[in-house]
Amino acid sequence: MFTTAAQSLVVKVEEALSTIRPFLHEDGGDIELVELTSDNIAKVRFKGACTGCSMSNMTFTAGVKEAILNNVPEIKEVIAVN
Repeated sequence: MFTTAAQSLVVKVEEALSTIRPFLHEDGGDIELVELTSDNIAKVRFKGACTGCSMSNMTFTAGVKEAILNNVPEIKEVIAVN
């Protein structure tokens, strides 16, 4: 179970992801927050068409990572997991 502070960060990360989800949905993909570690590292996973897309690395760096780090400064790092 998350502490209140961690729950607040999860909500903020989900809000940041919601800003880029429409673009992922347009191409048949999605993203999910898999884990928020105790040292504020967000682990995310692409789903659907984004899983095997040749542009997923660019989408991760310029879209997902940027959205989370810009909107949730408490997050130290964003990692894509399979």
